[in-house]
Amino acid sequence: MSERHLPSFANWMGSLWGYTILRFGMFFALWGLLLLVGLEGLFAALVALALSVPLSLVLLAGPRARVAQNVEQRIEASRAARRDLDQRLDPSQDGDLDEPVDLSKGQHDDER
Repeated sequence: MSERHLPSFANWMGSLWGYTILRFGMFFALWGLLLLVGLEGLFAALVALALSVPLSLVLLAGPRARVAQNVEQRIEASRAARRDLDQRLDPSQDGDLDEPVDLSKGQHDDER
C-alpha cells in the first residue's frame, strides 16, 4: 500500500465532534442573544437557526475543511488498500479497472 497519512479514528472523530459542538454552540449562542433582545422562545430559535446556517459556512470553514480532509483521506486510504488487496489476490491484473474487458476473447469465461 502506498504511504498515505490515514487519520486515526480519534483524530477523525475528534474533528467531527469538534465541528458539531461548534455548530450547536453557535446556534445556542445566537438563540440566547435573541432571547436577551426580546424575541419569544420558538421564534427566537427559528431565527437563530436561520442565522446560524450562513454564519457557520463563513465562521466554521476551517473546522469543516478539516472534517472533509479527514473523510477524504480515509476514503483514499480505503481505496488504496482495496487496490493493494486486489493486486495481491490477482497479480495478473494490471490495476486499471476502468478499461472494459472484452469477454469474446476468452478472458473470464465464468462471467458470460
